[in-house]
Amino acid sequence: MNPEIVIEGVSKQFPIRRPDRPMTLQEIFQRGTRGMQPTDYFWALEDVSFRVESGHMVGVIGFNGAGKSTLLRLVAGVGRPTKGTVSLTGRVGAILDLGVGFHPELTGRENIYVSGITGGLTRQEVTERLDEIVDFSEIEEFIDNPLRTYSTGMHMRLAFAVASNIEPEVLLIDEVLAVGDLRFQKKCMDRMARFKQNGCTGMIVSHAPEQLTELCDQAVWLHEGRVVAYGSSEEVTQQYFEATKRPVNESVTEVAESAAVVTESAAAVTESAAGS
Repeated sequence: MNPEIVIEGVSKQFPIRRPDRPMTLQEIFQRGTRGMQPTDYFWALEDVSFRVESGHMVGVIGFNGAGKSTLLRLVAGVGRPTKGTVSLTGRVGAILDLGVGFHPELTGRENIYVSGITGGLTRQEVTERLDEIVDFSEIEEFIDNPLRTYSTGMHMRLAFAVASNIEPEVLLIDEVLAVGDLRFQKKCMDRMARFKQNGCTGMIVSHAPEQLTELCDQAVWLHEGRVVAYGSSEEVTQQYFEATKRPVNESVTEVAESAAVVTESAAAVTESAAGS
């Protein structure tokens, strides 16, 4: 079985810039370009490697700032890694955050067309699925209002409804499901479970271990941009839960040891991805 997603030696660096740097053309003309150069650099991800087999779902878990969303955005093609490679095949349905792919001044209906066509559908295919998308989102009476008038929950409903109706072969979901009410979360979980049964490949970022163990075959635990553990979702989420009891200022090595995870586990993942 060929992997649908291969992440090999991926690192991502971001510049740290001065807070008082020029922000507009007018400020540049007045003050010059002094202060525009970065003062330092921050590695959000460092040498991350693993693979997601076709028809499998992998959960990504970790503390805030671990690099989870950065990794998912790189897999989706929003930005490029500083080092390493990301490859995937198949039509992608992605919900990365509530601002990606939607325009606040367009109506919900107009955003459905834009996002659907961007996701690989033709205009005719979007039209054929429009009623189903709107029905799933449960925002029929607001569908012709500008998106900027939507609540966060309405925005998320529409985003998931579009992403889940383009018949994705690869589904990428960030933590946005947390903003929905419990009933709609259950509805989304049922839809993702159906995708998995139909052979869809996926990566899901979540702070909810129960979601990962329910949907995912494997899980990746990121800490300070590095892979601490990769394995069955039950084992990795349990290790992560144990680590949440530790002081927040511990290093990645101490956190890994506290969860009884040897550093060779991450090295084995890297070797497996590189050798395939």
